[in-house]
Amino acid sequence: MNSEIVTPVPEFTRRLSATRCGARLARHVALRQLAAWGVPLGTDLAEAVATVVAELAANAVTHGRVPGRDFELRLALDARVVRIEVSDARAERRPPAPADIAPPADVAETGRGLLLVQALTQAWGVTPRDVGKTVWAEIAVPTDGR
Repeated sequence: MNSEIVTPVPEFTRRLSATRCGARLARHVALRQLAAWGVPLGTDLAEAVATVVAELAANAVTHGRVPGRDFELRLALDARVVRIEVSDARAERRPPAPADIAPPADVAETGRGLLLVQALTQAWGVTPRDVGKTVWAEIAVPTDGR
């Protein structure tokens, strides 16, 4: 008999329409799920997760959208990290690697989203799927749990 106890990791998955409304909704449902897991609104952790979800969802609907296909938001929480995954149906449109992100020109109106993701996470990247790709990010859970 194996005496090792495995504690399940809380997970949440939701499919959302690949529209601006769906991207906005992703942020709201992420905050609601964090609250259900005991991460209060307004904490640094909740705000960081909300910002990263908003940026990755906006990228999914802007750069990864395939007409008629949804995108998927997945969250997982353990004692160390909140893992965020946003999957879309377009494999050929991949974000640059974390080391290849350059700041946009001062007057540019776009191009700062992945810089925010990089600043707020301990790691992020892209993994292929059978259809499309998943952009994932991990945010450290503070030792006080918030």
